[in-house]
Amino acid sequence: MTQGKKSVLVIGFEPTLLDFSSPELAAFPGLDAPKIMQALKADQARLHALGYEVELCLIDLGETAEAVVLERLGAKRFDCILIGAGVRTGASHFLLFERLINLLHAHAPQATLCFNTNPADTAEAVQRWLPAT
Repeated sequence: MTQGKKSVLVIGFEPTLLDFSSPELAAFPGLDAPKIMQALKADQARLHALGYEVELCLIDLGETAEAVVLERLGAKRFDCILIGAGVRTGASHFLLFERLINLLHAHAPQATLCFNTNPADTAEAVQRWLPAT
């Protein structure tokens, strides 16, 4: 970790794995994997500019998601962890979200948790709970 910077882990689905024709995502016409990735990268750059050290942790829909997050948590201590809206809000992903929360509770109890409402408001979510220094 860079001296003085707060570290943030952003957990979200790998956009190319999402089914944009599903009822959960069809409610957002025009949304696609490149637009989600563009928004994630833009917010990552914005957080860097605000003084945060940020890592994206893109997960699958459940087969290896917990193992991927656990590996990241074992490699580094994070001050704040954000779980993206796609993971949290889809009814079909509810149990994965619950498992991730318990994983974070057990393996990163020092981290503040926060949640965005879409891929473009990640910086605001982080700033609510972890002011940059």
